[in-house]
Amino acid sequence: MTDKLKWPDAVTDLHSLLDMMRWTMSRFNEAGLYFGHGTDNAWDEAVCLVLQVLHLPQQDPAALYNARLTQTEKLQIVELVQRRVEERIPLAYLTNQAWFCGLPFYVDERVLVPRSPFAEMLVNHFTPWLDYEPDTVLDMCTGSACIAIAAAYTWPDAQVDAVDISPDALQVADINIQEHGLGERVFPIQSDLYANLGGQRYDLIIANPPYVDAEDMADLPEEFHHEPELGLAAGEDGLDLVHTLLKEAPQHLTERGWLFVEVGNSMVHMEQQYPELPLSWLDFEQGGLGVFAISRADLVAYWNQQAG
Repeated sequence: MTDKLKWPDAVTDLHSLLDMMRWTMSRFNEAGLYFGHGTDNAWDEAVCLVLQVLHLPQQDPAALYNARLTQTEKLQIVELVQRRVEERIPLAYLTNQAWFCGLPFYVDERVLVPRSPFAEMLVNHFTPWLDYEPDTVLDMCTGSACIAIAAAYTWPDAQVDAVDISPDALQVADINIQEHGLGERVFPIQSDLYANLGGQRYDLIIANPPYVDAEDMADLPEEFHHEPELGLAAGEDGLDLVHTLLKEAPQHLTERGWLFVEVGNSMVHMEQQYPELPLSWLDFEQGGLGVFAISRADLVAYWNQQAG
């Protein structure tokens, strides 16, 4: 509960669902918040906040716009808006809920808020790169396990390993795995990248490692500082983990396997350091950049060339 309510008139003067959404949007715009943890504008974030507080579905709320709220419900919304504005905490941490691939996930400050463009790839079954149904999938740096769980829904017969170095993150991952009833197909594994995976091979490796370089870390909006730094920072050029992901991937991919890695703004460093590596950079209809794909065959050929 907020010690002192900043906007008591909102509780007394506003009445409908739409009233609260409009008022929330105004407060967000007034405060100059940063959006980028599930929404990218004040209206969408306002709608998301109000619907989550009221335990209403996120889809098509217009039919409920004129519904009147109780004093208790309005108070809950206003208190949450106040925390979002004053503390700059991402909304997903305030409600402990985020959405990815149309699926709900529990999140808290032990994991990053899901927002990867891999969602679009999963919806499209990773076409045109994958022309088969993968039997084994690795979600590297899994965090909340949102990618691993979405992959399990995408390919109902696949086994999915959800790997992270952080025991705290894996606790959150396990909450989500159990919530989605996937305990027999999605397996959380603590490992420093491939270190604890033995000889396991995968048809598909999806990696969303920390990739924020030192310069970008220094410039991040306040909202990002509520997220675990372990999931963001990756050294001077943002590629601390990517080198190992590329070097050791052939040992953990099947003959038909593909590696997909998100590096965000650090793609410029990738292109500088690996000019001869035949990477395919993905385009996204719904926004996002800095994701590349490469086959095991191309990786093997590249590393053999480097060794020769």
